[in-house]
Amino acid sequence: MKIHEHQAKEILARYKVPVPRGKVAFSVDESVEIAHNLGGYPVVVKAQIHAGGRGKGGGVKLAKNENEVRQYASQILGMQLVTHQTGPEGKRVLRLLIEEGVNIRRELYAGLLLDRAAAQNVFMVSTEGGMEIEKVAAETPEKIVKVHIHPSTGFQPFHARRLAFALGLSGAAFKSAVQCFTAMYRAYEDADASLMEINPLVETGDGRIIALDAKVNLDDNGLFRHPDISEMRDLTEEDPFEVEASKSNLNYIKLDGNVGCMVNGAGLAMATMDIIKLHGGMPANFLDVGGTASAETTAEGFRIILSDKNVRAVLINIFGGIVRCDRVAGGVIEAVKKTKISVPIVVRLEGTNADVAAKMLNESGLSFVVASDLTDAAKKAVTATKA
Repeated sequence: MKIHEHQAKEILARYKVPVPRGKVAFSVDESVEIAHNLGGYPVVVKAQIHAGGRGKGGGVKLAKNENEVRQYASQILGMQLVTHQTGPEGKRVLRLLIEEGVNIRRELYAGLLLDRAAAQNVFMVSTEGGMEIEKVAAETPEKIVKVHIHPSTGFQPFHARRLAFALGLSGAAFKSAVQCFTAMYRAYEDADASLMEINPLVETGDGRIIALDAKVNLDDNGLFRHPDISEMRDLTEEDPFEVEASKSNLNYIKLDGNVGCMVNGAGLAMATMDIIKLHGGMPANFLDVGGTASAETTAEGFRIILSDKNVRAVLINIFGGIVRCDRVAGGVIEAVKKTKISVPIVVRLEGTNADVAAKMLNESGLSFVVASDLTDAAKKAVTATKA
């Protein structure tokens, strides 16, 4: 789950990670009031969307007085902010973060995530703060220092010192960084985060280390332990089809193709998308209906897939392991009868009673295209999109 910058800073502040004073605003008047309560200028007016590159898109402004706060808040609130992460359609700004200005001496980078290859968390720092870390990694990878944290020992003081030394810090800034990194790691673990990134992490003129920006992604599987964090979910930032699918316990992700996919099992869904591309097509979605694939979940899956106007054909690929193929076929037939479908439906069922299921589909009176195997199904689905 993604959260906004102001929410990420709220989590960090609980663990004593230094962040600028600030507050979220939902209107121009509220923005002006918050700026006034901060007790001085300049203040920063920052768009809050689930995407990076906001400054380049015009979503971050430095206001030197009350009139500029009102001017920038009016400009940014409600704008369709386009960045390199939003795509050309952009995202509408519905909230702002108004926070105090900071005297910046240096911009740094700090990030935490799981290194799956090493099976350990990795803490990364770089002197190239304020830049896209992907660009730094591609052009000057030697400027990213990585410290792996073994799960049996956890984060130790020497880890924090190594990171601070790597940034060339000394004196008060060194001590501040050690405290910041230690607190940051505790926040990352306790919140069940999958990513924690501070870019830029700044050294101020008086030697303090402050998280000037913050990005935190949470592991959905750990949210049951954090009801307060679960409440931070902003549905306006998520794809409406994906939100609707989650209500029916369907795992759906919208893509850019025209072959709708309905599959049981995440691995099989990935393989299905791969083979569609192998045969010249483009999947329109990832959709895992789970192990049971009942008539109700199948019908809901159809509704969500067909809500995408780009879909020209639907490929149903079900492995009858947990549930028999004939029961799946019955659910598909019932769902199609309930749902208005105007595109070709290619069905591939494999597993227990697959032969019975194929007979049921052929004798249903509905215009299914029954495939003999996955390759045959992918070819027929791609061909159907060109008809």
